[in-house]
Amino acid sequence: MGECYKQRGASALQVVLIVALRVAVGWHFLYEGVSKLQTTGWTAEPYLLSSRWIFSGLFQWMASDAQILRAVDLLNIWGAIAVGLGLMLGCFARAASVAGAVMILLYYAANPPVIGNDFGVAREGSYLIVDKNLVELLALCVLAVSGSSREYGIDRFISLVISRIRSRGKIAETADAGNKEGRPEGALVKMELQALGRRDMIRSVATAPFLGAFAFTVIRKRKWESHEEKGLVDAVSRATIRTFNFTSLKDLKGQMPKSRIGNVEFSRLILGGNLIGGWAHARDLIYVSKLVKAYHHRDKVFETFLLAEKCGVNAILTNPILCEVINEYWKRDIGRIKFISDCGGADVLEKAQMSADRGAAACYIQGETADNLARFKQFDLMNRTLELIRKNGLPAGLGAHRLETVKACVENGLKPDFWMKTLHHTRYWSARAKQEYDNIFCREPDETIKFMQDVKVPWIAFKTLAAGAITPEQGFKYAFENGADFICVGMYDFQLVEDVNIALDVLGGEMKRNRPWMA
Repeated sequence: MGECYKQRGASALQVVLIVALRVAVGWHFLYEGVSKLQTTGWTAEPYLLSSRWIFSGLFQWMASDAQILRAVDLLNIWGAIAVGLGLMLGCFARAASVAGAVMILLYYAANPPVIGNDFGVAREGSYLIVDKNLVELLALCVLAVSGSSREYGIDRFISLVISRIRSRGKIAETADAGNKEGRPEGALVKMELQALGRRDMIRSVATAPFLGAFAFTVIRKRKWESHEEKGLVDAVSRATIRTFNFTSLKDLKGQMPKSRIGNVEFSRLILGGNLIGGWAHARDLIYVSKLVKAYHHRDKVFETFLLAEKCGVNAILTNPILCEVINEYWKRDIGRIKFISDCGGADVLEKAQMSADRGAAACYIQGETADNLARFKQFDLMNRTLELIRKNGLPAGLGAHRLETVKACVENGLKPDFWMKTLHHTRYWSARAKQEYDNIFCREPDETIKFMQDVKVPWIAFKTLAAGAITPEQGFKYAFENGADFICVGMYDFQLVEDVNIALDVLGGEMKRNRPWMA
């Protein structure tokens, strides 16, 4: 069984196993290619952009050019399909193995599982240095030198055809000589060739049934998905479909414009940190905070930061307890997103110094803390906090949920570099001031707009969507038209591109804004 393998001392079992390995790897390649082909809008762009190793510049350059990226996508799809077919059928299998090994090597080089290159969480199939890509790369190298397709595969038939064309003349001479001398050699040679041809044909197409099995499973899978989409999904709700139709970077209309607070440049749209930190403000849905915190594991947080930066959102506003995560993001050289730290609690001075030491781009006294300090007339502590922040070379801000806090601070001579003040309309169903349960954050929006008209420092409006009760189309326009210089919005990764596009439309459209831009 297998002449060339027998010459090497290989057993029949070894031949079968190497052929099985070739078919299995081919199946994987073919599946990857076909699935990418069937996935609308698939692109290698996110994988290339996430590259952080020694060749990251090359891979990110590929992702930055639309034509090159298109070529890369086509090579990924059709290259995988060609390699898969070649390996499964044993057709030019050695070339397919080499091509597949090159593809896997590029995948490995773009995002190797080396220490410090991931987002802080081991990826599935990654075991430090060794991952699935490396294992498959080694398997392809084995297949490239094995020549298994010369035993079971179309390559056997191709090889024999070429060999017989070359030796046709010699065989004919031998047969003619045997017939003329009355010997049976000529007839025996012809019979042997006929018998060998039948055996060769069987061995040449021996792995073809696996291709049929692949086609059968793909068809079955598509039928199942069709049933799931038409039956089960619709039976749940149409919202389920909308949930997974989020926009991608290809849909991004442009980069978010930026302006300065002090000497620091911030994007007009700032990423809020409540969802990442687990403060969901979900009213009476008490499980939501745990749910969003579970969703935002460290890997997901880093992906969200990176996506935000790709959209031009260059800052996140967050609690000092997330300093460690942001510092890790910088240390791994994933990106350089800035953070504005909301310093709250009884130890507000300590929180401000810690934030400055951990690399905050700006700090402010958190809204509820400022409300409480103003209520108990602790303006001296608030002023000392502002001075401490400025001594660290950072813009110093004051936050507030209550308009009375802003008025009291102004009356007592506090002069922050920027204000953090809630702003949203109250025309949503759960905006009931009485029996409030985490459902309203700007009780006096009209009075807030009127008072902030004369405040001559930048204003970052937050809670502009009332913690998800107002649509971005309404909330963004309301905030910018009524005086906000920046808006801080909590966003999931799948909302970022869409929200940036909405903000761009608002900023680029007609606005009835009376307050001059202060940043």
